[in-house]
Amino acid sequence: MKASKARSLAALDRRLGELKEQIASVGFLLPGSVVRRFMPCGKPGCRCGADPPRLHGPYWQWSTKVGGKTVTRRLPEHAAAVYAELVDNRRRLEAIVAEMQRVSERAAKILLEEAAAAAGQAVNRSLSSVGH
Repeated sequence: MKASKARSLAALDRRLGELKEQIASVGFLLPGSVVRRFMPCGKPGCRCGADPPRLHGPYWQWSTKVGGKTVTRRLPEHAAAVYAELVDNRRRLEAIVAEMQRVSERAAKILLEEAAAAAGQAVNRSLSSVGH
C-alpha cells in the first residue's frame, strides 16, 4: 500500500474511532418530534375566533410513527423538555451514523483499490511465472 493511501486510511480509521466515542455518549433516545402549538377551541364567541385570533396554548405535543401511522401525545411542559432532549439524541445518533457511512465509503474506496491492485499484481506474477 502506498504511503499516502496508508495515511488516508489511518486518518479515516481515527475519525471512525472518534465517531464511535460520540455514539457512546448519546444517551436515551426517541424517534419523532416535539412541537409547541397554539390552537383554536371552536366555541362561538371565544377569543380564538376573533379577528385577529388569539389562540389557546401553548400546548406541547410529541409525534412519532407507529406501524406506519402518526401517533401524537399531548405533554405537560416539563415532559416536553425531556422528550425534546430524547428526540435530539436520536437526531444526533442519526447524524453520527451518516458520518460513519461517509467515512466508511471513503475507506472502502481505498481498500477496494488496494485489493484490485494486489489481485492484479498476483495475476501478473502468476502470468510471468508461466512463461519461464
